[in-house]
Amino acid sequence: MRLSQFLGRTLRSNPSEAETDNHKLMLRTGMIQQLAAGVYSYAPLAIRSLTKIANIIREEMNAAGGQEVKLPTLQPRELWQQSGRDATFGPDLIRLQDRRGREMVLAPTHEEAVTLLVKQHLQSYRDLPMLVYQIQTKFRDEVRPRGGLVRVREFDMKDGYSFHADDESLDETYQRMVQAYHNIFQRCGIPAIQIEADSGAIGGKDSHEFIMPSEIGEDTFIHCPKCGYAANAERAAFTRPAAPSEAELPMEDVHTPGQKTIQDLVDNLGVTPAQTLKVVIYMADGEMVFATVRGDLDVNDIKLKRALGCIDLRLATDEEVAAAGISAGSASAVGMTGIKIVADESINIGTNFVAGANKADYHILNVNTPRDLKPDLIADIAMAEGGHACLNCGTAFEAARGIEVGHVFKLGTFFSEALEATFQDPEGQQQPAIMGCYGIGVGRLLAAAVEQNRDEKGMCLPASVAPFHVYLAGLNMDKEEVAAAADSIYEELLDAGVEVLYDDRTDSAGVKFNDADLLGFPVRVVVSPRNLKEGKAEIKLRIESEANVVALENAASYVTTLLTT
Repeated sequence: MRLSQFLGRTLRSNPSEAETDNHKLMLRTGMIQQLAAGVYSYAPLAIRSLTKIANIIREEMNAAGGQEVKLPTLQPRELWQQSGRDATFGPDLIRLQDRRGREMVLAPTHEEAVTLLVKQHLQSYRDLPMLVYQIQTKFRDEVRPRGGLVRVREFDMKDGYSFHADDESLDETYQRMVQAYHNIFQRCGIPAIQIEADSGAIGGKDSHEFIMPSEIGEDTFIHCPKCGYAANAERAAFTRPAAPSEAELPMEDVHTPGQKTIQDLVDNLGVTPAQTLKVVIYMADGEMVFATVRGDLDVNDIKLKRALGCIDLRLATDEEVAAAGISAGSASAVGMTGIKIVADESINIGTNFVAGANKADYHILNVNTPRDLKPDLIADIAMAEGGHACLNCGTAFEAARGIEVGHVFKLGTFFSEALEATFQDPEGQQQPAIMGCYGIGVGRLLAAAVEQNRDEKGMCLPASVAPFHVYLAGLNMDKEEVAAAADSIYEELLDAGVEVLYDDRTDSAGVKFNDADLLGFPVRVVVSPRNLKEGKAEIKLRIESEANVVALENAASYVTTLLTT
């Protein structure tokens, strides 16, 4: 493709709306253009890369036994109501009406639709297992789109689904999908780490995310440098730190004027955070809940939601707390009635805690479990952090941030039961199909590849996902001999199957070199009057600083060798 005819224009400076390096580069190279918040147009450069990524995904999914399908994005809302996810997705689900007044949705994912598709072809256990996938547009009304293609409202996603007669079959396909994902990320130049993750409201036995470590990532993950355990902070299990343990003392009230935080109690009562209990007040499906955790830990909303089995969980407002007659800053679960109390396992580690007295400016000393505090439920609801001890080997965790680039999880029978996707087992009984789900955001994969493969000058994408293999620049294109030599190399490279963006513009050498570095194709070929005097061209890898000078007649073969080694 000749650059003079190519749709796209590079920018010399970073757009003001760009937040991350990959976002800046994708805007500066002309790959994408924002149409609305979280909604982008894709120019030819982006389409070429996205197509390559999609083809890599197809190849690995097909090799793992997948069959490609295409499911509708526009779906009846009643289907989502039948599965219960109309409520689960909340405002993220885009709802609309057609001209007949029928309620519809723009699907953010396709579990319902694929379950109905497979249901029509499912009769006996002999029809299983089955693995299908698609690369389809999704819509989610994200509250805060960010990072260019990292978090958007309209995006292309590969979502795969498997159907099984038993757990053993699901486990086998699950492992094949995990390996396929490792292959995909490696081929795209993305160093992804597999970590344990939360399955969300759908539940399921196992769930793993693939995270590319990056400071711009929204996800925090915890990993053990010794045994290799890794999990999303929402999922990670850990050994609670020890706390002082002594003979239980009688409870007594203590006056604590103006002391409303854990740090206030530490400063004024001479205790450590681990000797205190704090309460975080939530509304779970409209019901008030007291979440109690030791003062040196924090409540993990995801773990709490899972423990409660609720659909909607949020912090209670100041107005809701006041209406319940609760004294903010002195609240505790001690003696509390009529409100559900969920406590973290940490309340059983230590004795003689300080807790709120449920009256202004007072706390209680020497609170002990179960003598004084009897929660409705004790569960793991605490947030794991760096420095906490690994449950497996006791080593201190390390915390890092990352971009989620893939997610696999075992759905179980949630959808097959809701939508009656059953099969006849060997005994003639009807059983719900056991399902697995496997997702990769195609655009997010491109953003992650750019974030990972860049330097201060621009992108350095691997040939597997770069829009073109070669940036061919002719300097002083107004000179006939330069144009003729560059044209000849261009044709030879095309004949060899090499993807070339030929900069045939009359711009200066500086502009062309800057664009070559910014676009970051694997190989740069320069034809200039100076080298032409010796019958040579300059050839350079993007990731190297030094160029080689090669005879014109060998230029094309030299480039193909570079691209295959």
